[in-house]
Amino acid sequence: MESYIKGNYRRSIFKSDKGYVIGLFKVRETNDEALEEYVNQTITFTGYFYELNEDDTYILYGEAVNHPRYGFQFQSSRYERIKPTGKEAVVEFLSSDLFPGVGEKLAKSIAETLGDNALDKILEDESSLYLVPKLTENKIKKIVSILKKYEESHQIISKLIDLGFSMRESLSIYNEYKSNTMRIIDNNIYQISYNLPDISFLKIDKAAKVLDMSLDDDRRVKAVTLYVMKKLIYQNGDSYLSKEVIIGNVNKFLNISYDNYDEIFKELEDADFIVIKDDDYYLKEIWDAEANITERLYDLAFKPIKKHKNLDGLLDELEKINSIKYNDEQRMAVKKALENNLLIITGGPGTGKTTIIKAITELYQHVNKLNYDEFTERLALLAPTGRASKRMSESTFLPASTIHRFLKWNKDTLEFMVNESNKSDVELVIIDEVSMIDINLFDSLLKGLRSNVKMILVGDYDQLPSVGPGNLLKDLICSECIDTIHLNHLYRQDENSYITTLAYEIKDGELSDNYLNTYNDYTFLKCSANHIKSNLMRLCEKVIEKGYDYKKLQILAPMYKGENGIDALNSELQNVFNPKTPEKREIKSGNIIFRENDKILQLVNMPDENVFNGDIGVIKYIKYGNTSKSKKDEIYVDFDGNLVKYTPKDFSKIKHGFIISIHKSQGSEFEMVIMPMAYSYRRMLYKKLVYTGVTRAKKKLIIIGETEAFVSSVQNNHEYIRNSKLVEKIKYKFENAR
Repeated sequence: MESYIKGNYRRSIFKSDKGYVIGLFKVRETNDEALEEYVNQTITFTGYFYELNEDDTYILYGEAVNHPRYGFQFQSSRYERIKPTGKEAVVEFLSSDLFPGVGEKLAKSIAETLGDNALDKILEDESSLYLVPKLTENKIKKIVSILKKYEESHQIISKLIDLGFSMRESLSIYNEYKSNTMRIIDNNIYQISYNLPDISFLKIDKAAKVLDMSLDDDRRVKAVTLYVMKKLIYQNGDSYLSKEVIIGNVNKFLNISYDNYDEIFKELEDADFIVIKDDDYYLKEIWDAEANITERLYDLAFKPIKKHKNLDGLLDELEKINSIKYNDEQRMAVKKALENNLLIITGGPGTGKTTIIKAITELYQHVNKLNYDEFTERLALLAPTGRASKRMSESTFLPASTIHRFLKWNKDTLEFMVNESNKSDVELVIIDEVSMIDINLFDSLLKGLRSNVKMILVGDYDQLPSVGPGNLLKDLICSECIDTIHLNHLYRQDENSYITTLAYEIKDGELSDNYLNTYNDYTFLKCSANHIKSNLMRLCEKVIEKGYDYKKLQILAPMYKGENGIDALNSELQNVFNPKTPEKREIKSGNIIFRENDKILQLVNMPDENVFNGDIGVIKYIKYGNTSKSKKDEIYVDFDGNLVKYTPKDFSKIKHGFIISIHKSQGSEFEMVIMPMAYSYRRMLYKKLVYTGVTRAKKKLIIIGETEAFVSSVQNNHEYIRNSKLVEKIKYKFENAR
C-alpha cells in the first residue's frame, strides 16, 4: 500500500526552477501507522510540485525517510490537490489572494447560492454564477478565468501521468509548454524529446503508441533517428557516425523499412540537432564541444609564457627538502608547467607523474609567494573519479575534488552551476587521469574556467579511453600542437619486482618469458579455464589467512557473462570474503544478496551524494523496513568516509564489488590486484584493456588462468577505434590561425 499524508502546505524552504520543493507541511491525516505520530504536526517534505497554495488541501504520496544529512522528511513521488468543498472551505478559498476583488461577503454569497460543490458547478457551467445576486459580468469573467487556469495545470499533469510519465517528468513537460501542453502532445508528442532530452525517449515512444501514432509516421522516424544517433555515440564513444550506420540502426529500432532519410537528416540539421560535415554526422552538442575545446586550447597555448628566475635552483632546493632526485624529464615538466599556460604530462606507471604534480604545486606556491589559504583559493586539483582525486590530495597534502564537484553539478536543474556565465576564479588547474575524461565533460570544464587560467593535463596515453564520447588525451597528444612531456624513465622498481616492467612489455606488445616467473610483487598461476573459479576461491582464502584486508584487494575481469565472468564470480567471492553469519543483516534484491560488510561497486554517477560510477565502498549497516522510519529496507554504504543511503528504488545503482570490470577500475589503484585470464574472455582480450588492469596494482599482481589467453591479449591491438577528428580540427586551428 502506498503511503500518503493529507494536509496543508505551509511554506517553502527551497524551490528550484524545475519545480523541486523542500517545504513544510501540516499533516491532518495519514494511512501509514508509522506516520500517525506526526498528525497535527508540521513536517518537512520534498518533491516536484506546480504552484502550492497555503489555502489548499493536498494529498502527498510517497515515503517517509530519515535522510543522513537532513533528518526526517516525507519524499513525495506524486500529489493531488483536493478542491475545496463545503461552504466554509469554498468561502475561504474564493476570498483568498488567488481571487483579487472577491471579498468574504461576495464569497459567502457564491457559496450560499451554489452550495457545497460551488467550484465544480462553476467549472461545469460558468453561467451558474449569474444566479449569484449583485455579481457583475466583469467579476464573473475574472473568477471563471482564474479558476480555469488554476484547474488546468492539475488536469494536464494528471493526463501526462496517465500517459506513463512520472510526476517529475510531467512537471517538466508542463513547465515547458504550460497551457499549450495538450496541443503539443496531440500535434507531435515527440517534440518533448527535442525540448526536454532528459525525459526518457522510450517513455515518449510508448506514450505515442497509446495515442495511436503509426509506426512509420515521419514525426516518429525523425525522433527515433536522433535518439539512435545519441545512443550509438554515447554507447560506443564515437564523436560522429556514418549515414549507413545510422540508417541501419534506425531501421532495426523501427522494425520496418523506411526510405525518406535524406529529408529526415535535412530536418534535423535545419533544426540544429545535428551537424553534417562531408560524410560525417555529428550531434550538435559534440560538434560544438569540439569547436570550443579547439578554440580554448588554442587561446591557452598561445598566451605569453611567464618566465621565472632560477627555477633550476629552486628545484635543487626542493630535491633537498623532499630527499628526492628529479630526472631531466621531470625537471622539464615542472619548469614548463610553471611557465606555460597549457601543458600535457603523459607517462605510464612508475614514471613519477604524482611526484611532478607535488613539485609543481610546491614551486607554484613558492614563486607566487602565497600562504596556504591564498594558494588553495587559486588552485584546483581535479580528477574524474573520487578515488583519483583522493590520491591527488594524499600525495600533495592539498584539497582535491572530482570535476563534477568542482563545477557544482545541480541534480535539480541537471546543469553545472560553474559555467560560462559563472566562471571559477582559480588560476592553476591540474587534472589527473585525463584519459578518462570525455569531450562533453572537458568542454564543460573549459567553459567554467577564466581565460587567464594555467592548465596542466596529466594522464597515461596507453590506458583505456573515456566511457563517454571522444578520445581526448590521445587526440590532444597526437595533434602534436600542444606542448607535451613524455615521461619514460621508470621508478617504483627493484630487482625482484615486475609489475611496472610487465606493464611496459604489454604496452610495447613484446612480452618476455619473465611473465611466467615469480617476483615479490607478481605471480602467474597457470590453470585451465574450468579450474579458474575453484583456484581463485582457494587463492582468496589464502590471502585472507595471511591477513590481507579484502577492501584493499581487488579482483578484475574483462567480462560480466560466462562461467568466469564477473556476475558468476561475485556471489561465490561473497561467500569467501564476507560469509553469512547471524550477526550480519542482509537484504535480497533480485538475485543479489546485499550483506553488511560487503564490498560494493557504484554503477552510476550521483554527484549530489559525491559518489561516482566506479567508486567502491563497503556496506556499513543495513536497516530493515520494520526498524526504519521510512518503513523501507535501507542500505548504508561507506565510500571512504562518505556514507550514502540507498532505498529499494536505488538498489539497482549498486552491485557487489568483490570482482569488477577492468573498465570500472579506471582511475583507481589497489594494493593487490588479482586478474583471472581465460580464452572465454577473448572478445574483450586486447592490449589496452589488459594494460589498464595490470597498472591498477600498486604492490602485488596475481594473474590466474591460461597463459595462451594472456599472450594473445598482449598481441591483440584490435580495439574499437573511435570515430574522432579532433586531431585534424586542432591541427587546422593551430596552423591557420597564426
